Amino acid sequence: MTSITTAQVQTLIDGKGAVVSDSGDKIGSIEQLFLDDITGEPTWVTVKTGLFGTSESFVPLDRATVVGDDIQVPYDKAMVKDAPRVDTDQHLTPQEEEGLYRYYGLEYASAGHGETYSQTTTDTARSAGTATGTAGTGTTTGVTDTAAPAAATTGTGRDRRDVDDASVVRSEERVDVGTRRREAGRVRLRKYVVTENVTKTVPVTREEVRVEREPVTAGDRVSGDIGDDVAEVTLHEDEVVVDKETVPVERVSLGKDTVTEERAVTEQVRKEQVETDLDRDVRP
Repeated sequence: MTSITTAQVQTLIDGKGAVVSDSGDKIGSIEQLFLDDITGEPTWVTVKTGLFGTSESFVPLDRATVVGDDIQVPYDKAMVKDAPRVDTDQHLTPQEEEGLYRYYGLEYASAGHGETYSQTTTDTARSAGTATGTAGTGTTTGVTDTAAPAAATTGTGRDRRDVDDASVVRSEERVDVGTRRREAGRVRLRKYVVTENVTKTVPVTREEVRVEREPVTAGDRVSGDIGDDVAEVTLHEDEVVVDKETVPVERVSLGKDTVTEERAVTEQVRKEQVETDLDRDVRP
């Protein structure tokens, strides 16, 4: 029997918990809890699976435990996702429930049904909503009781156990399209050195000698000795000096922009059709 009690249903619903594996990996969000009509105890939980969470898969609670706001089960996500598909808007039939137990490797009698399984139906407790309903003998706020007596078989909600055995199941493929992120390329910033000529004009000065002559008068006191003599002056000029220094002038970096576009995906899907083939004429 499951270790999860009816009293914990409200906590799981209010906490918007999830079903996780023994390793702690999330399998999916809790959608519905199924309660046994006879015992009122939780027996199944459904989780959202599929690429966009469009499908619900059943998980048995026989070996489940409550960890915080989550339910921990000894199954991984792949196993739960591949579980037999069962309509979650109606009662589980004994055949459906037995098939699910067989898929998870559980004995059907271990769920407490034994030989009376043909009388068992289940209540569903949706994880969303604030309606008040009953689960077993207790009253739980936030649990919606959607179970109906077996006699209420009107419209599309009739018990599928009344369907004639001469039937076939029609199946079809459905396409789930999503996206996954992959590496599309890499962009690098690379710095390299180029050489170019720079021409600048600067003014330069130089000294030139100029010979000046002036006559000597009788009143000037100058030596008039005959002989060799030398006079000299020093000339100056500007010399062009080039010096270089390295200075930072610009910071260059890479940024990323996200661009969204629409892309059409075409895929072939198969579906089954049903037709009637008579082996003899039908007479009124």
